[in-house]
Amino acid sequence: MAKARVELDENGLDPNRWRALFVIAIASLMVVLDASIVNIALPSAQAELGISDANRQWVVTAYSLAFGSLLLLGGRISDYVGRKKIFIVGLIGFAVASALGGIASNQELLFAARALQGAFGALLAPAALALINVTFTVPKERARAFGVYGAIAGGGAAIGLILGGVLTEYANWRWCLGVNVPIALFAVLLAIPFINESKATGDNKYDIPGATTVTLGLVALVYGFSQAATEGWSDYSTYRFFIVSAIFLIAFFVIEKKVPNPLLPLRVLTERNRGGSYLASLLVGTGLFAMFLFLSIYLQSFLQYSSLKSGFAFLPFSAGIIVFAGIASQLLPKIGPKPLMTTGLIAASAGLLLLSRITPTSTYVADILPALLVMSSGMALFFIPSASTALHNAGEHDAGVAGAVLNTSQQIGGALGAALLNTVAISSASAYAKVNTSLGENVQVYAQVHGFSTAFKFGAGFLLLGAIVSFFLLNVGKDSLVESESGAIN
Repeated sequence: MAKARVELDENGLDPNRWRALFVIAIASLMVVLDASIVNIALPSAQAELGISDANRQWVVTAYSLAFGSLLLLGGRISDYVGRKKIFIVGLIGFAVASALGGIASNQELLFAARALQGAFGALLAPAALALINVTFTVPKERARAFGVYGAIAGGGAAIGLILGGVLTEYANWRWCLGVNVPIALFAVLLAIPFINESKATGDNKYDIPGATTVTLGLVALVYGFSQAATEGWSDYSTYRFFIVSAIFLIAFFVIEKKVPNPLLPLRVLTERNRGGSYLASLLVGTGLFAMFLFLSIYLQSFLQYSSLKSGFAFLPFSAGIIVFAGIASQLLPKIGPKPLMTTGLIAASAGLLLLSRITPTSTYVADILPALLVMSSGMALFFIPSASTALHNAGEHDAGVAGAVLNTSQQIGGALGAALLNTVAISSASAYAKVNTSLGENVQVYAQVHGFSTAFKFGAGFLLLGAIVSFFLLNVGKDSLVESESGAIN
């Protein structure tokens, strides 16, 4: 397959690389924040469209289900068809799906639009990460580029909560979806002149059996976690989905070992630095969910914050991510990813432990703000190098799918955290209420906050486990961003 021609400057670099990063950053932020922006808008949408309490979860789950289960296929499509083409297709599709959600007249159309957003997001996200990998070939510049991506990955959810609060309070919940349309179209107009095409060379046949089994397996897995979060772990149907998922995923790995053109070459997973990055990202997704979910509830239910004020309460977290992302991108070429990822996750774990000390009478400035700042500094130190190590020596052929595995691990981790930590919070609150009856009518208030506190402690444990994984599995040094010739831009 012929390589796309790229006009280089006198230093042999893409002269539009920083403009391309700006476009990629816009698109990546849109995808990341869309996973959280509807959380604050959900009560208004539920009331207007008559969505039942049992069905309201699908506004969030439909997006994550489609996004998480189709990422691997999306990564391979971007590798084979062309990352720029798929990036633009993803943007246009995301805009159309957002517009449909914004004008939805019933819950069915809203759920379908959210699923369609997730599907196009699964095309967009791995293409964006792969484009960064092949566009920036100088180690220091690549570190800064991944720093931007890491800041978006870490702070996007908090920004989504803020933007959702602003749009819901001052406009309408529909704008939480509609706002994507002008953003996506603006990104398309910039992508055409500023982003260069790249695609995989060599074998580019699609692995249809692999794509089918992994998609069905991940759908069943994410749906099983969703069921566990709403129906509880005692529900038989929850385990039925996990069993189905295990069957499909085992079949997938058997297929990948035998077919000549695997959707996910096992070499992508078995390289210890990439594998360690994926596993650590899975654990981070699981542990970090506790902070966004339970702290949002705590701020509104116990500190009596409005949806807008609650969103802005996460602003220091986003600001900390942005500040420390710059620091991390400067340190990455000097000391390598391992010290940053390990230290960052230890700090983030300490932040969640600080947050676990909350009581019904805690205050934001004294008890919550310090924990948010500690967590944000730690997560920035993790996200920037993890994006780099996830694509370490992946080469031109596998850049898209390597980025897709990183996103998949984060999505699956988030789904796991939703189910597991919610169950931990509920069971812990119930046990607390039974043994503290002397609190009288205040027992439920204290019990619920105790449940949140326990969930924060479990979340801290997952982050600490991620630090251990990073310490023992990563072995690349400060030159880890230097790719082989096979990873050069085409």
